[in-house]
Amino acid sequence: MAETLRSGWLTSGPRAEELERRFAEYVGAQHAVALSSGTAAMHLSLVAAGVGPGDEVITTPITWPATANVIVHVGARPVFADVRDSDLNIDPEAAAAAVTPQTKAILPVDLAGQPCDLDPLLALGLPVIEDAAHATESVYRGRKVGAIALATCFSLYATKNVAAGEGGMVTTDDDELAAGIRELRLMRRGDGSLYDVRTAGFKANLSDVLAAVALCQLDKLPRHAEIRRGHVERYDAALADLQGIEPLARDTRDAHALHLYVVRIDSEEAGADRDAYLHALRDENIGTSIHFLPVHRLTYYREAFPDHPPLPVAERAGAEVLSLPLSPAHS
Repeated sequence: MAETLRSGWLTSGPRAEELERRFAEYVGAQHAVALSSGTAAMHLSLVAAGVGPGDEVITTPITWPATANVIVHVGARPVFADVRDSDLNIDPEAAAAAVTPQTKAILPVDLAGQPCDLDPLLALGLPVIEDAAHATESVYRGRKVGAIALATCFSLYATKNVAAGEGGMVTTDDDELAAGIRELRLMRRGDGSLYDVRTAGFKANLSDVLAAVALCQLDKLPRHAEIRRGHVERYDAALADLQGIEPLARDTRDAHALHLYVVRIDSEEAGADRDAYLHALRDENIGTSIHFLPVHRLTYYREAFPDHPPLPVAERAGAEVLSLPLSPAHS
C-alpha cells in the first residue's frame, strides 16, 4: 500500500493490471477485468453481452439483491427460478422451465461458495453470466470457477475471501466480451489531449490502491482457507447431534470455497424459529447474518413484478437460513 501511494498511481495503473494477470492465472481464464465492485462486474457483463430492454434474464431468488438489480439496470426483466432444497442454488430444471423467447441470459449464483450446477445451465444454450461473489476458490467438477461460464463475476468486498474493501473482477475466455467490458468500465484518453468515445461507458474501474490490498489478500488465500476449513469442521461436528439445525449441503464432487457457513433452522425440531436464534446469539455477542431473504418478496420486486409465481423452496428457506461467523480473523 505504501509503495503504491509513493508511486503516484492512485487510480487504475500497474497494480490493477498485475491483479488482473494474477487473477486470470489463478482461475485459468484468458482474461480478467478489474472493476469497482462485484455489482459493476455483473452489470457490465450484461451490457457487453447485449442484454437490454425487452429481454429476460433468469436468476435465483436466494441472493443479495444486487444480482437482480443489475438486470433491472440494463432494462431487462428478472425472472426468478426456484432453488434446490439441498444447497439453495438455482434449480436447473426450474431454470429450463422459465426459458421463453425473450430469455437473453442466465445469471446463477454460487451460494456460500458451493458452485451452482453449471453443466445443465450451459446446456440450455444461453449465455451464462455467473455470480461467483462467494466462490473465489470454488471448483466445479474438476474445473475452476472462473473459466467455465461466458463471464464469471467475483467480488472483492470487505467480507469476501479476497477482500480489498471494495472491488470486483470479471473473468472470461471470450476476447470480444473482455474488450467490451474494458471499454465500458472507463473512457480512456488517446495521445495528448485527443480522445474519442465509441460507447456511453461507465466509471467502474478499480484503483491501484485497492488493487494493492487485493494482491496481498490473494497471497493469503491458502492460509485463510486452512483456517476457515478448521472452523467448518468444528461447526459440522458441533451440529451433528443438534435437532432441527442443519448446514447447507456441500457437493463432494466440487471444491467449496467455504465463504459462508449457512444453517437452516426447523422451528418445530429446533424448539424456536430462525429469528429467535438470531436474537439469542446476538444477546451472547455472537453476530450472525441472513443469506438470504428471497429477492422476489422484497418490496421493490414484489411491487414491480407482482405477477411472479410462488417459489416455495426459496420462500421456506428464506425463513430458515442463518449464517454463523466464518472468518480467518476468528483463529
